[in-house]
Amino acid sequence: MATWILSECGLKPLAPVIPRPRTGAALSSTSRVEFLDTNKVVAGPKFQPLRCNLRERNWGLKVSAPLRVASIEEEQKSVDLTNGTNGVEHEKLPEFDPGAPPPFNLADIRAAIPKHCWVKDPWRSMSYVVRDVIAVFGLAAAAAYLNNWLVWPLYWAAQGTMFWALFVLGHDCGHGSFSNNSKLNSVVGHLLHSSILVPYHGWRISHRTHHQHHGHAENDESWHPLPEKLFRSLDTVTRMLRFTAPFPLLAFPVYLFSRSPGKTGSHFDPSSDLFVPNERKDVITSTACWAAMLGLLVGLGFVMGPIQLLKLYGVPYVVSFFLFSIISMVLFESRMNEVLI
Repeated sequence: MATWILSECGLKPLAPVIPRPRTGAALSSTSRVEFLDTNKVVAGPKFQPLRCNLRERNWGLKVSAPLRVASIEEEQKSVDLTNGTNGVEHEKLPEFDPGAPPPFNLADIRAAIPKHCWVKDPWRSMSYVVRDVIAVFGLAAAAAYLNNWLVWPLYWAAQGTMFWALFVLGHDCGHGSFSNNSKLNSVVGHLLHSSILVPYHGWRISHRTHHQHHGHAENDESWHPLPEKLFRSLDTVTRMLRFTAPFPLLAFPVYLFSRSPGKTGSHFDPSSDLFVPNERKDVITSTACWAAMLGLLVGLGFVMGPIQLLKLYGVPYVVSFFLFSIISMVLFESRMNEVLI
């Protein structure tokens, strides 16, 4: 368009201005090389325009490739030569023995844990107890006030989880991780475990045995695998209740009374072989607290009715031990896999 306007007006466009370098050599219009900033002119051959034939040009990449790839053995030999081994076979490491004791002991593990992890704050521990107890009573009050069948299933799931939380706090009391005060641990542990019908000292002692022999096919106190001979000797009812779903999820209360198949005694019996003579007073105390809680529940059943008691306490109790059984089975399975691997 601009060219047409200029031609109609009789004007010619200016020649394009091409910047020239200030120094060096340049090619003049007469095909001679001229040195800038000088008056010298050097005659040279005529420069011919470049001819580019795209069809004849080779656009392939000029890359070099080895004639063959070295094998793994040759590469390893090259590495050995580089490292100065000169092809000498390395000393073989001893085979791993899963039955051998680890190259460290319990004291080494304790020493590796930072010191602040061993600090027990009883006020912080008690705050968890207060929080969970408030949650338990708050959920029960809300469910009793609403008394709606759309609410009850949600209440059972939530309250069952809170019963499990009370069990965990009592579990920590039994391990002594709740506080450094053994009396405080015992009082809080009895209140928490008795509230969900678990004998505190009876379970604490058997749980200690479990940790001493966990994963052992014979000496583990709970969730241990049964030998084939013992499994075949079980009667049909016992085998069904222990190995047929969903009955194993209800096994914890039964375990408290009669332990696992092949073992005798009870967590409520102070003369059981679970306990040594100096632990019998503790077992009697825990059994008495358990009986007091059971009596309180019977009294509440007369006050509010058995159906209401079942909805407020009975179903969450069952849900809590569903959780207990599932978590215990998962932990036991992971430990057995570690042993087998």
